[in-house]
Amino acid sequence: MALVLPFEPNEPSIEALVALVKADMERVNAAILARTGSDVAMIPEVANHLISSGGKRLRPMLTLACAALSGYRGDGHIKLSASVEFMHTATLLHDDVVDESDMRRGKLAARKLWGNEASVLVGDFLLGQAFKMMVEVGSLTCLDILSNAACVIAEGEVMQLAAAKNTHTSEDDYLAVIRGKTAELFAAACEVGAVLGQRPKAEQAACRSYGMNLGIAFQLVDDALDYGGSQAKLGKNVGDDFREGKITLPVLLAFRRGDEKERAFWQRCLEKGESGDADLAQAIGLLTKHRAIADTVERARHYGAISKDALALFPACAAKDALMEAVDFCLSRAH
Repeated sequence: MALVLPFEPNEPSIEALVALVKADMERVNAAILARTGSDVAMIPEVANHLISSGGKRLRPMLTLACAALSGYRGDGHIKLSASVEFMHTATLLHDDVVDESDMRRGKLAARKLWGNEASVLVGDFLLGQAFKMMVEVGSLTCLDILSNAACVIAEGEVMQLAAAKNTHTSEDDYLAVIRGKTAELFAAACEVGAVLGQRPKAEQAACRSYGMNLGIAFQLVDDALDYGGSQAKLGKNVGDDFREGKITLPVLLAFRRGDEKERAFWQRCLEKGESGDADLAQAIGLLTKHRAIADTVERARHYGAISKDALALFPACAAKDALMEAVDFCLSRAH
């Protein structure tokens, strides 16, 4: 008599991506360490506090993988990957000041240890180092893509400030914010890999589309996790978005689907900032009632599917497989 065991698919991971770029990432990490050096002692202290705090280095790995996908043979991808990580780290340092965050990647935010001024200025230092490395690579197109990304990220952050505490923000406005503040760097990180490989415009655009839609999916999952995840997954306190009055997609969906009493609750907590721990529990209850978290994750899956379809132009290879699984990994964080 045969025993039938239920099939359990393997959990998606980024192990294939990590393995693919392992040797290059060692060089990227060495470049990162070298470029955080300064005679001003506080600069490496603040920078390394965040850089060494366990981030996945997903964005620079995407640059390396897209360079591999494009058949690039050279060294420029190392400096561009380090530049991408420095841009990301700078935005985190700046974001924590703007949001008055206490935690980042499970540790005290740099602003809590060194103050807001040091966090902003060290972020500026890292941006300066990023642009120096871009110039050293010598690709005007890559410099244009990444410098434009820096502008778009800043615009996205300012758009988020303008939308803060406004429960009447539209879903389109919200998506414009996350395209700017999160997805643009994913898109640029992937696009420069294809540019270095001197691939046709269509393939460069495909890599950009892959990164852009992956970035949107990534942020949507983050927004869902803020209400339905754990501190270990988030690296910050669950409910921080709620306490900071951030208008994210789960809130927008619950606000529109709720009755007048429920809308008044969201306006009191988010627009007026009158909320406590009991209100967070009520907020999660309303989000669950209106399927707002589940539907946010569904939206993420939609953008994840677009991201994977963008790579259809490329032939099967280890780099393509790793990039496809990276999408599944980002979506799987919602479980």
